[in-house]
Amino acid sequence: MSSSYPSESTINEKMRPRIGVGVLVEKQGKVLLGKRKGSHGAFTWGAPGGHLELGEKVEECAKRELLEETGLKAVAVTLGPWVEDVMENGKKHYITLFVKIDQFEGELQLLEPDKCEGWEWFSWDQLPHPLFPPLVSYLKLGRVPKIDQAVLFAPFSPFPNHLSLPSSNYGHTKGKFENG
Repeated sequence: MSSSYPSESTINEKMRPRIGVGVLVEKQGKVLLGKRKGSHGAFTWGAPGGHLELGEKVEECAKRELLEETGLKAVAVTLGPWVEDVMENGKKHYITLFVKIDQFEGELQLLEPDKCEGWEWFSWDQLPHPLFPPLVSYLKLGRVPKIDQAVLFAPFSPFPNHLSLPSSNYGHTKGKFENG
């Protein structure tokens, strides 16, 4: 039986799916988003986050990325759902694990200006667009009660050949947020 996927021996590290951690920081009914630049997803709005490192727990990654990018120190982390996205004409494949942080300390700062134009708080029903593809996939899970459906299907995309998996493959239902 033949497969359209390359054999294990021909797959190099750049072809393997990556694991990202998206940090949904909430304060007074608003979520923290930054306008991405300099990497995949440039010119889209996304949550703080980054790659899960070898041997690192998801909660540790979320805390580390939040502190590195925003100066905020997470007090409590709640594991959430995951989503799967194939981006940039099939050249990038990500599994993104979301976590929620609604208790944190510190003052919001822009600590990686080469990766983000700035951080802003947005109401879930007034999100900017375009959104980073994993965040769109998260929103399609229906976890946010008041969402402007237009942001899910905004006509502009910095990825003209953005590929996504069928909606039945978006995430799972384990690890539900307490409010979700």
